[in-house]
Amino acid sequence: MLNFIARRLINMVVLLVVVSFVGFFIIQLPPGSILDVQLSKMRALGGDISRDQMKAMAERYGINQPFTTRYYKWVSRSLQGDFGTSFATDQSVGDRIWGRLSISLGLSLFALLFTWLVSIPIGVYSATHRYTVPDYLVTLFQFIGLAIPGFLLALVMLIIATRYLNQQVGGLYSSEFQDAPMSIAKFRNLIEHVWIAVLVLALGATAGLTRVMRANLLDVLNMQYIQTARAKGLDEAVVIWKHAVRNAIHPLVASLGTLLPALVVGETLVAQVLSLPTIGPMYLDALRQQDMYLAGTILIMLSALLLIGNLVSDLLLAWVDPRVRLE
Repeated sequence: MLNFIARRLINMVVLLVVVSFVGFFIIQLPPGSILDVQLSKMRALGGDISRDQMKAMAERYGINQPFTTRYYKWVSRSLQGDFGTSFATDQSVGDRIWGRLSISLGLSLFALLFTWLVSIPIGVYSATHRYTVPDYLVTLFQFIGLAIPGFLLALVMLIIATRYLNQQVGGLYSSEFQDAPMSIAKFRNLIEHVWIAVLVLALGATAGLTRVMRANLLDVLNMQYIQTARAKGLDEAVVIWKHAVRNAIHPLVASLGTLLPALVVGETLVAQVLSLPTIGPMYLDALRQQDMYLAGTILIMLSALLLIGNLVSDLLLAWVDPRVRLE
């Protein structure tokens, strides 16, 4: 087990280096630079800058430096905790990212928890009550959840919350709680603002995982050891939850590594609709503005999240099924 973890950690470091190099290169492939973006903004406001000012800005942003020099400076500083300066706001990249990243991870973790708590029981019920009316209803809702785009569902839920539930939706807090210290009332206000985002993020994943759980459990229930357990007189609940579900849950555990970063990336449009200060809209703006240090740092963090999630899913899979040997 320790050898497996050590090898995976080494591979994670190598992959992060490769991803950082390729990602940093791709971010700068579109024509133009952050200098052109800033110049366009100033001209849109009716201003302009001289050639000397443009030259000073180019030297400040390091635009004229070779690619390898810019990449080396970014990586070497990142190892010291300095991810560079955001071109758009002249703020530290770390200061811009940490707050939004924590919000994105919080929403994604809640959505992941909701997905698992709902997918497994519904999938088990659907498989054990095959071809019944509840099974058909579950299948119908699964297709609806997979078919409806997240941003469209967010818009519908936004209308329902504002018109029928009399809730203020948009941002993390209402105006009266923005600068107030944390309290029970403020926490309740936070829940009222983020429950739509959690529900929208979880719906598509829940629909997909429920179908996976149902299909795998149906296969497991036809295996001989399940028939043997029933022949020994074991209670049906013990047969289902202790023997069948434990083997049918493997695909759900394996998907854990990709589901969490997918939720973080997938919240971009939902966050735009609900005006939530998450990492997705910031990443999109950084790519549009070619803010290479900000975009590159977010890319590396998402890649690290994917690799860590895969490692955790492998360890959980070995814990769920002792037959899996991590050697």
